[in-house]
Amino acid sequence: MDHINRPKKAGNVSKRVFYLSMQALLNAVLVGFVAKGLVLLISLFTNLSFYGKFSFEERGPAGNQLGWTVVLVPIIGSIIVGLMARFGSKAIRGHGIPEAMENIILNESRIPPVITLLKPLSAAISIGTGGPFGAEGPIIATGGAMGSFTGQVIHISSAERKVLLAAGACAGMSAIFGSPLAAILLAIELLLFEFSPRSVIPVALSCITGAGMHLLLFGNDPVFAMPEIPVVSDRALIVYVLMGAGIGVVAALVSRSVYWVEDLFERLPLHWMWWPAIGAVVVGVIGYFAPHTMGVGYDNIKTLLTGQAALSLILSLCVLKYLSWVMSLGSGTSGGTLAPLFTIGGALGALIGVGVLHWFPGSDINLATAALIGMAAMFAGASRALLTAIVFALETTGQPHGLLPLIGACTTAYFVSFFLMKGSIMTEKIRRRGVTAPDEYTPDVLQQLNASMVLVQPSLMVSGSLTVAQVSMLLDNHSYYHRHLLVTDAAGRFTGYLDREKLTGHDNITVDKLMPAAAPFVWEDDDITLAAQLLERYQLSVLAVMRQEELSGMMTADAVLRAYSSRQRESARYHSAFFGNTRLLRLMARGKRLLAR
Repeated sequence: MDHINRPKKAGNVSKRVFYLSMQALLNAVLVGFVAKGLVLLISLFTNLSFYGKFSFEERGPAGNQLGWTVVLVPIIGSIIVGLMARFGSKAIRGHGIPEAMENIILNESRIPPVITLLKPLSAAISIGTGGPFGAEGPIIATGGAMGSFTGQVIHISSAERKVLLAAGACAGMSAIFGSPLAAILLAIELLLFEFSPRSVIPVALSCITGAGMHLLLFGNDPVFAMPEIPVVSDRALIVYVLMGAGIGVVAALVSRSVYWVEDLFERLPLHWMWWPAIGAVVVGVIGYFAPHTMGVGYDNIKTLLTGQAALSLILSLCVLKYLSWVMSLGSGTSGGTLAPLFTIGGALGALIGVGVLHWFPGSDINLATAALIGMAAMFAGASRALLTAIVFALETTGQPHGLLPLIGACTTAYFVSFFLMKGSIMTEKIRRRGVTAPDEYTPDVLQQLNASMVLVQPSLMVSGSLTVAQVSMLLDNHSYYHRHLLVTDAAGRFTGYLDREKLTGHDNITVDKLMPAAAPFVWEDDDITLAAQLLERYQLSVLAVMRQEELSGMMTADAVLRAYSSRQRESARYHSAFFGNTRLLRLMARGKRLLAR
């Protein structure tokens, strides 16, 4: 006897994974060219806006000679972006990654195809006219839109479309930064909400392809090349870990401030189309006094990572860059979060490093290392993407000696932020809509149990040769309460199911004439997840459990629920036994409430 229409596990590798991988590879090549095109567009609009030249030369706004009229440049750019959002697509507004998460959770990974054109164009205008963002957020959104679009064209399931969306988005990140492993981890931590071969293989191949496109189109040097940092000492490691905790507090405050500013704009008696222009006023005014706060600002990160940045620049990037970014992003323009968080975090780390060296010269810390862990810890604390932050800092700088302080600082920043915020800067938007994004990867409880653990012996089975009248008589004299009965042949072998609701009006018909053609079952060593899928697919109340060719027993939907609840209670008892009602736990709870105010 064979399984009938046996569902496949989500993690199974099949031909469809091969096809998804090929499509993801093709998308990644296209996303690589789009990434290069976006960078060129940003350079073009920067040169046009600040220098009056039609040029693709990579150049920041800081060297402009516009005087006070520089204030008008971000405003004009934001008005254009607002018009594009109003009459093109509202979906171009926002951070990039949160919108991708929202489409995965709420919209079956469907993104309007027009985003593939409007998002990079609007982002290039926004950043090229002084918007304090990086190119990675828009290209992540664009890559995700391309993956979603191809998934809609080839008519695949929403789960497979999610894989293509995540693969395209992270190929964009890999193409910009040349950081394939960090991009894979970003997909796992923020977009996929699962870890299985079906999802990881296409995403990994896509990210590797994106990294190859980076080598082809951007070169092979680390994006944030920095002088070699020294091996960390024990005293310095302690300082870095404590720095990470402090940056975690700031990361939580920064994340909250973004949505606080968004709430302020929501209260304005103006159409949202004009909000970016209002935010751009702040960008322009700050840019007049601190021109380094405008534009992509990757050069600012490189300067911070040298450990030789002037204190005035550090303060400017730490405070004024933050104010410019939070007002612009909160206004709903087309921008991103990664590069600004890296810049602000790097400046904060360098600033703390300067203070530590001044007050504790024997701490053995290094300013370049302080800036490195600052940028990574800020991202880890704000986004809750711990592994992504650590690996990204390593891949983009090529500094292996930074691994230990990065792990320490990013983990403490993540830890502190976890207790101060319910969500993250990536999930707060959808959390406010009542949707909770998955924030942990735990084993499927049902996959830890197999059918033999929950099977019971059927109290009543019927032969296929019995008539309906005979079966009705048996049921009248028996306490069998399930809707379906197991049916056997003359030799006692399982052959199918009988639905009790079909017994009325067929007294002289034999049971085998009323049985459906499908007779699904599970083996004793099959996990309960498969059993639950079969029970739902065939709308059964019981399911036969087989040992080789013999009937071993049956499972019920109630048994599946009891098994699940039992395992959950065991887990709850474990946590209760571990933590208990200790004084330390009560103090931690009080501390959390105080910090959250």
